[in-house]
Amino acid sequence: MPNAAAASTRAVQRDDLAGYGFLLPWLLGFLLLTLGPVAASFYLSLTDYSGLSAPNWVGIENYTRIATDDPRFVTAMTVTFTFVLLSVPLKLLFALGVAVALNKGLTGLSFFRAVFYLPSLIGGSVAISVLWRQVFAGDGLLNQALHALFGYEGPSWIANPSTSLYTLVLLAVWQFGSSMIIFLAGLRQIPQDIYEAASIDGAQPVRQFFKITLPLLTPVIFFNAVIQTIDAFKAFTSAFVISDGTGGPIDSTLFYTLYLYQEAFTNFRFGYASALAWILVLIIAVFTALSFLSARYWVHYDD
Repeated sequence: MPNAAAASTRAVQRDDLAGYGFLLPWLLGFLLLTLGPVAASFYLSLTDYSGLSAPNWVGIENYTRIATDDPRFVTAMTVTFTFVLLSVPLKLLFALGVAVALNKGLTGLSFFRAVFYLPSLIGGSVAISVLWRQVFAGDGLLNQALHALFGYEGPSWIANPSTSLYTLVLLAVWQFGSSMIIFLAGLRQIPQDIYEAASIDGAQPVRQFFKITLPLLTPVIFFNAVIQTIDAFKAFTSAFVISDGTGGPIDSTLFYTLYLYQEAFTNFRFGYASALAWILVLIIAVFTALSFLSARYWVHYDD
């Protein structure tokens, strides 16, 4: 019996070792490519590292400067928050509207679903950002259409500080496909007998939407809102390409991530950029936490 128990123990240990062996590649990747760089960035945020010399410890000096003596940080925060507060609600509203329309049993649903999802696949690419810059340029497609239809000579929308940010908002809203697919999946999960009972009681489609569809869809709305808010805070490519990496005109498209990039790879202040990165992590964490805290008051689950 002792020999059998020992053999069983050795077999379990071999199985454990095999499991750890299969886990090892992921574990090494996590430690070397994720946890290691995260810890290094936090250390660098407490230094004045330039990338050309050894890091020099300065403590919280970078964070103090960000909080008290960096006007471009304030500008980047203003631009980014404006972008988030405009693009996320508009994208979700547009995605929900398209999802509701597609959920009505439209012929060729698979085709339209693929077409509407396509912008989410290619919208974040450099090529689309370049195309967007050409569309909204002074002699771009938009102004040509406005001139042909209405005789209106439009400005260069991307070179005008009062309109440049809104072109990026429009680009973000155009990438509504992923949210739409998730909304459509959520709509398909709502039992049809609820609508049938509401129709028998005399509820019109508009009332059904606000009293049945929206309450039952709130978990999906919550998920989409959190994901899209995080993505909006991390937006970079469109602002970088359309403004040629400057955040112009007059810092009107200076996204937070673009400012972080400039500090690191243009001004070679990697320590300062690391501090900016950790502040962005904190901002996203706070927004996510507030979202989960507020969810108890408006998100309705099955229970």
